[in-house]
Amino acid sequence: QVQLVESGGDLVQPGGSLRLSCAASGFPFSVYFANWSRQAPGKERELVANITTFSTVSSYAPSVKGRFTISRDNAKSTMYLQMNNLKPEDTAIYMCNDRFGTNDYWGQETQVTVSS
Repeated sequence: QVQLVESGGDLVQPGGSLRLSCAASGFPFSVYFANWSRQAPGKERELVANITTFSTVSSYAPSVKGRFTISRDNAKSTMYLQMNNLKPEDTAIYMCNDRFGTNDYWGQETQVTVSS
């Protein structure tokens, strides 16, 4: 059974940090491209960051570049999103997904709220 279990979402003050995790099971995680997306209320879903299978290449949305870092541990079948210097505009539901060919698996979402 394919599962992507997210954790780490929370309420944090502006300037704070959070680390999101997404633990995968039921499929060969190491060969899948890994992505983090987010969706804020009233806005379209935005691809935040992605990383290739063996962490050789990662890319970021301009809005988070320099503040967020995507990583993965293939031995643990887990992907991460380290978020630093968080801003109120980072408030959103965050989603992980892993993609290989026509297979596209999504996590259950986790809420990140940045507010004082």
